[in-house]
Amino acid sequence: METLSKGQRLPLANLVPDGVLQIVVAAQGLALDVACFGLDAAGKLSDERYMTFFNQPRTPCGGVEARAGSGGDVAEFPLQLARLPAGIDRLVVTASIDGGGVMSQLQSGHVRLQVGGRELARFAFAGSDFAQEKAVMLAEIYRKDGGWRCMAVGQGFNGGLDALVRHFGGEVDQASPAASAAPAAASASAVMQAKINLEKRVEREAPQLVSLVKQAGVSLQKVGLSEHRAKVCLCLDISGSMGRLYKEGLVQRFAERILALGCKFDDDGEIDVFLFGKNVHHPAPMALSNCNTYVGQAIQRHPLEGDTRYGAAMQAIRAFYFPDARGGERTRPVAAELPVYVMFVTDGGTSDQATTEKQLRWASNEPIFWQFMGIGKGRKSKSKFLAAFADSDFPFLEKLDELQGRLVDNANYFSVSSPDEHSDAELYDLLMTEYPGWLTLARGNGLLR
Repeated sequence: METLSKGQRLPLANLVPDGVLQIVVAAQGLALDVACFGLDAAGKLSDERYMTFFNQPRTPCGGVEARAGSGGDVAEFPLQLARLPAGIDRLVVTASIDGGGVMSQLQSGHVRLQVGGRELARFAFAGSDFAQEKAVMLAEIYRKDGGWRCMAVGQGFNGGLDALVRHFGGEVDQASPAASAAPAAASASAVMQAKINLEKRVEREAPQLVSLVKQAGVSLQKVGLSEHRAKVCLCLDISGSMGRLYKEGLVQRFAERILALGCKFDDDGEIDVFLFGKNVHHPAPMALSNCNTYVGQAIQRHPLEGDTRYGAAMQAIRAFYFPDARGGERTRPVAAELPVYVMFVTDGGTSDQATTEKQLRWASNEPIFWQFMGIGKGRKSKSKFLAAFADSDFPFLEKLDELQGRLVDNANYFSVSSPDEHSDAELYDLLMTEYPGWLTLARGNGLLR
């Protein structure tokens, strides 16, 4: 492990040849908001989606993620540098004070670089390094001679988070409470709203979603979730029997409806996507910029497969959002700032029922809600929006809906004869049947902070 001093640089080509590493920030004595800015060659934040923090936890390319730290750690940033577009020339990790105080009151802190849990380097800092500053640039990962390097920075800013945003070329809402003693959520949210207007982005990049986003908003308002924030994940069955639904564009249109819901739950204009059959695939997110042809291109890269394994897909999703358990057993609650809403779509049963049941029970200790939708002839649901019909084509999904041995009821199920069976209004109402109640249970059981 190498100890870095202020201004020291460390080439990463030999240490991290695949560009996969983690930056961890730890601090004692002050509550800090930590962010990572993705800057262009001019050192500017030309795309606000590349400011990564707890309220916007993932860049569009997936190259940077933000996660809450554990123990004495404030935050963690898993990096996949190869995923970053050429326009992102450097990543700058910053910290600003959450509330009153100045950096000189900080007891101690450090930034460390890790690969697979092994510490490569550490840059330590303390209050004695600063005076009246309220924010600081801690470390920088930047391109140099075709490779990546890391530099220990330690440069303070008197103006706090607002000063950092302006320094990087961003605009700050004059009403922003970022420099006040307001809660961190309000501060960071106000900063991120500076130039991002999601409604305008939808109109510009994906106008076919405009009415869908509005309708999703209506359904959310009905259940009191107009200001609710969550991550959205779409999990699609790619078994061979789904072929007609993909060919006729029904899955594409359904995916666009879920992306619209994601636009109401978050402001990054994208949703995570997982595909499953015999294997599980995790393509790049579905975003406003690529949504028009997303499903067709995903299926071209990952052709339809034999077999259907719910459990394997659920394990991969859990491992992605909560890697500490790697999708394995979890018997105690884990908390997060934002819940995850998973839209799980299938047209058949699963060959790994025992694994699936274990995954759902373990996931009940995590802030993940599973909305299962079965595509088949029989329709039966406990939803108040659907009447009782003939016997369901998905008895196992019904079993999951009522599965015993869970911390909370973390799943709902309904079936349709076709993905386009319901109108937009009906679908969004249906998707909110049990989610609001789960949120209450999740908060009461310590799954949401």
